[in-house]
Amino acid sequence: MQTGSVTTPFGRRPMTLALVRRQAALAEIKQGKTADKWKVFRDASAAMELLGIQSNSLAVLDALLSFYPENELRQDAQLIVFPSNAQLALRAHAMAGATLRRHIAILVEAGLIVRKDSANGKRYARKNGDGEIESAFGFDLSPLLARAEELAMLAQQVTADRAALRHARENLTICRRDVRKLITAAMEEGVDGDWQSIEDVYVALVGRIPRVPTLAGTTTILDEMEMLREEVLNRLETLENSQNTSTNGAHSEQHIQNSKSESFSELEPSSEKEQGAKSSSSRQPKNEQQRAFPLGLVLKACPTIVDYAPGGIASWRDLMSAAVVVRSVLGVSPSAYQDACEGLGPENAAVAVACILERANFINSAGGYLRDLTRRSERGEFSLGPMIMALLKANGQGKNLKAG
Repeated sequence: MQTGSVTTPFGRRPMTLALVRRQAALAEIKQGKTADKWKVFRDASAAMELLGIQSNSLAVLDALLSFYPENELRQDAQLIVFPSNAQLALRAHAMAGATLRRHIAILVEAGLIVRKDSANGKRYARKNGDGEIESAFGFDLSPLLARAEELAMLAQQVTADRAALRHARENLTICRRDVRKLITAAMEEGVDGDWQSIEDVYVALVGRIPRVPTLAGTTTILDEMEMLREEVLNRLETLENSQNTSTNGAHSEQHIQNSKSESFSELEPSSEKEQGAKSSSSRQPKNEQQRAFPLGLVLKACPTIVDYAPGGIASWRDLMSAAVVVRSVLGVSPSAYQDACEGLGPENAAVAVACILERANFINSAGGYLRDLTRRSERGEFSLGPMIMALLKANGQGKNLKAG
């Protein structure tokens, strides 16, 4: 087997350092290593997208392997095949010459084969007196043997990603159906609430589902759709509990005027009567069972808080640190923020502060506002989901959310 030597390409084809490294790596194939050529081919086929090759490239690779007489690639064997372009094109399903040359170049660039060019660029084998091949010039299949384990791992990764994508798409279909039917039921049965805004967010999410689904894109949409489903369920549960326990169904609320047409009632303070109410229960917020919102979604709704994080916001810890700075800027007392952390939870308190910052121009007292949100949350009369969705709409994200 000819390994360890570097052969430059014939004619005008350039030599690159990448080609040098690939040829040199062939000398590192372990002694006695073997691999089933068709198993390696199947692995390369499964990983074609990761390798940057196309179906026609695989047809050429299949044809090249057919010229190797054994089924097993061996380290101590002659792994160079030397068909003419005419023979190769015939076995590659009568592929056109220009197409054949292009896909040979793709296979070389992907590091699946190596050219071993003769002095005149012809492909041939020279035999000794015993009829054994002494030297050959053509296409070296050694990279397939050298990368057999790597190709198997890539194939396994592709298989796992496909399974994960299939699972995510199934979950998204179910979650999407749940949200659609819950919103429809709430609207048809006249349940109190701004269900049109919820539906607008739902439609925007559906509109972002990619035509060609990817694992990352589908997972992002699924996370946000699940959050929306959680919010719808929280709203319905809160309204049901309120109807069961309330003796006075009429509640007046002060409205914060918004220059935009969409409603921002989810962020409005309660009436003075509600502000003066005291909770007889311990500080165990009803919304502490809510799932954490995706950090990327929070930052889309509340982009201003990033200005208060010199190192940027890449984690919930970064957001909470920035919220402490914003708390001071807004004039919120330490005790009010501490009450919010205890009542809402540290992460949700930071989100609330970020939301208040976005509407600081419309709020007279940020500290009093935060205390009111905390009290309402403890009574199960407030949740962060509607606030975030209202801000997404106010920031123009409601109809064109981008994956963060």
